[in-house]
This record gives sequence, structure tokens and C-alpha cells, in this order.
Amino acid sequence: MSTKRKIFRWAVRIGMGLATGITAALTLFLVGYVLIKGFPNISWELLSTSPSYISERIGILPDILNTVYIVIATLIIVIPLGVGAAIYLTEYAASKKLVGIIEYAAEALSGIPSIIYGLVGMLIFSNNMGTSLLAGALTLVIMNLPTIMRNTQESLKTVPQSYREGAFGLGAGKWRVIRTVVLPGCLDGVITGCILSVGRILGESAALLYTAGFAHVAYGFFDGLTQSGSTLTVALYVYAKERGEFGVAFAIASILMVLAFLINLSASMISKHHQRRNAA
Repeated sequence: MSTKRKIFRWAVRIGMGLATGITAALTLFLVGYVLIKGFPNISWELLSTSPSYISERIGILPDILNTVYIVIATLIIVIPLGVGAAIYLTEYAASKKLVGIIEYAAEALSGIPSIIYGLVGMLIFSNNMGTSLLAGALTLVIMNLPTIMRNTQESLKTVPQSYREGAFGLGAGKWRVIRTVVLPGCLDGVITGCILSVGRILGESAALLYTAGFAHVAYGFFDGLTQSGSTLTVALYVYAKERGEFGVAFAIASILMVLAFLINLSASMISKHHQRRNAA
């Protein structure tokens, strides 16, 4: 090997090492800075009470409940739509051109900035049903539909065709094959897509600022969906930008960071389990 080639290879290795080190250092600094600033401000009173402007008490219980409500409402709607669309496109659709158009549209929707979804959600949902958690959930359904659909599609494609042919050979109908053979074989992929969607829902703020509102009031699930309410990410914005309560903002950021870590860990564990099962 020539000297110039050796120098070039070492230069590439050093450059890649520096890029990796800088990326890791920035990530660790950001995570560490947020956690160090946030954890000392987390208390039971903060997590278990509602804010009171009379006593100047700060609590994020309504924001936690609103986050749970909007996650549940979004998943209840988006999972049947996304999984159903993926099953139709993969198992039933005869026109490859139609499938390609829909897949292209889904990819395009995935790249649209969330603020645009918020604007559309405000014009379509908020103007017709008022600013509410339900309007925010419907907006998030549109945002997360491509994620659920594409993950389910890829999971359906991993089920060997021989499984379908064997079931058909035993006399099973189309829907029975899908329900008893195909869906159980790709369940891990569907769950992974749902977990990734939950992570996106938890981290979304721009779309919810337009559609769900800012209220810090605790309601029950069904009452809460018809009321304005702020999620944890919206509350972080309100406390940091509008009220200057940076300690509370960092506490919320720490909670969101821990939740994001747990969600990504869950997705990784499910993916590894799925790979081990396929290898076996």
C-alpha cells in the first residue's frame, strides 16, 4: 500500500473519530445539563398538585394528565387507521401504482414541519369543535398516521410468503390468514411503530399550541378531551417563555427526557426480540 493511501486512510479514521467524539460529547453535555438543572426542582408537590395563582403554587399534575389523555386518544384513533391501511396496501391492493402513490404521499407527510400540521388542525378541527385536547389528538393522528402505516407495512413484508401459502393450502380464507398468521408474525413491528409514535406525541408542541391550548386545569378523561389543556411540552414552553420559571421548565424537560429514553429503550428491546425470534 502506498504512503499516500496510508495517510489518507489514517486521516479518514481520525476525522471519523473526531466527528463521533464531538457528537457524543454534545449529546452527553445536553443530557447532563438538563438533568442536573432539572432533577433538583422535581418534587412530589410539583408532580401531584395543580397550579394555584392565589397561593402562587406551581404544579404540573394537569399537564401530566393532559399528556396521558392525548396519547391515549391519538393511539385509539391512529392504530386502527394505520394498521388497517397497511394491511390493505400490502395484502389486498391489486394496483401497484396506487400503492406507490399512497406510499409516496405518506413519505411526504412525514417530512412536513409540525407547525404546518398545527395550522391545518386549527383551521379544520379547532374552528369546528373548539380549542381542545380532542382537536390536538386529531391533529396528531394525521401526523403519526404515516409512521404507523409504514412500520406496519415493513413488518407485514417480513412475514414469509410460505406462511400464507401454507395457510391457504389448508383451506383458510384471506382474512383468516391475515388474522391468525400474518398479524401475529408482525406484531412486534406494529408495537415498535406505536412506541415511536408515542415518543413523537410526547415531544410535540408546535401543533398543540394551535389546537389544544394552554389551560392548566385537571379534568377526567372524557371531560378533558372537550376542554383546552396543555401537555408537558406546551407547559415547558409556557413556564420558560411566558412566566420565566426556568426551574420548573428544566424539571419538565428532565421528565420528558427520561420518558424519551424509556420509549427508545422499549423500541430497541422489541426490535432485538423480533430479530432473535426471526433468527430462531
